[in-house]
Amino acid sequence: MKIVACVKRVPTTEAQPVVSGDGTSLDQSGLQYMLSFYDEIAVEKAVQIKESVGGEVIVVSLGPTDGSKEMRECLAKGADRVVLAKDEEWQSRDARATAVALAAQITAQGADMALFGRVATDRDNAAVGPMVATLLGWACVTDVIELDVADGKGVAKRESEAGIETYEFSLPAVITCQKGLAEPRYAGLKGIMAAKKKPLDEVDVTVEANQAQVVKLSPPPARAEGRIIGEGAAAVPALMDALRNEAKVL
Repeated sequence: MKIVACVKRVPTTEAQPVVSGDGTSLDQSGLQYMLSFYDEIAVEKAVQIKESVGGEVIVVSLGPTDGSKEMRECLAKGADRVVLAKDEEWQSRDARATAVALAAQITAQGADMALFGRVATDRDNAAVGPMVATLLGWACVTDVIELDVADGKGVAKRESEAGIETYEFSLPAVITCQKGLAEPRYAGLKGIMAAKKKPLDEVDVTVEANQAQVVKLSPPPARAEGRIIGEGAAAVPALMDALRNEAKVL
């Protein structure tokens, strides 16, 4: 069984985004990067499935050549190999262009299952996984919190507004991973040393043109400074008036 975990390199959660001079992208200088949090869950679950039923875990990413550090982390955590589809403009790709590129790599690997994070923590689109499933014609279950796979079939549980939903599906399938599905493991010394001997393949790809275009990026407006409107019970009328007529939350 071949399991592909698709991951994305994103700015760290501590990063302070700055809009670049063109007004349509982020200034990349000085940014530190990490794997998207939910993608780490996808890698962990892929490794757990391999440990349970056997097979091979292949991590696939559309990203820059200097993203090999994050890819090596996946190898250290149990992935068997990595395929890095080289794209220096990965940050500017829309969901469809990314999905087309990843679907081609999943097909090339002969995968039986593809795992994604439910969202990438930089864009929060939650679109690439379902788009890949549509392009491949595979079953798809999103926001999965429990997953069992055996004998070419799977059972997945997902959270919805109505409660926990349970789905049965046949492979091949796309799963997007929610918190609670798996706890990403730490890379131990043994895994780090083993990762140095595992293959990290860089492949050249031609990415389709975007169908969505960023017209303008701007930071959120600065928050107004707070003020003290009084002390004790005597301040309550003034507070109620401010909440009702200024903040308009009452």
